[in-house]
Amino acid sequence: MQNSLVIMGVAGCGKSSVGQAVAADLGWILIEGDEFHGADNLAKMSRGIALTDADRATWLAMLAAQLQVRPQGAVLTCSALKRAYRDRLRAAAPGLGFVFLQIDRELALARVAARGSHFFSPALVDSQFAALEDPSGEARVLRLDASASIDSLRGAVAAWLRTEEAA
Repeated sequence: MQNSLVIMGVAGCGKSSVGQAVAADLGWILIEGDEFHGADNLAKMSRGIALTDADRATWLAMLAAQLQVRPQGAVLTCSALKRAYRDRLRAAAPGLGFVFLQIDRELALARVAARGSHFFSPALVDSQFAALEDPSGEARVLRLDASASIDSLRGAVAAWLRTEEAA
């Protein structure tokens, strides 16, 4: 069985909501990836400036460290847009699983715009889709339709984990 999970996808896909539900089901700690962004990154995103790989390096290192100190299991919410980012997290937590919440641009944009005072500018949604490297075909990745209900998504993750456990 996987010792930790990353709930991943572009902004607006529901990472935080699904992450909370899955962490509660598993009795694992929730690591909210957005809480580890530095002030410079937050300021850039609030101004509609997309983060670069260099901007994300320290953030990813902190998230990897959070996974390493929780070998008993954790649910991490993280966009994990590129394979290199996912591989960095995998190196920190062998057996790491990823739940990819796939969403279309229109729904992602609507959800981000509805957030109100959130730091993430709706102007960045397109940059998230441009940066996204689809994780399909990578080891231990479950792809789900982010437009489904939280209960449906939580149930799909639970069923997948039972299947992984039995394997």
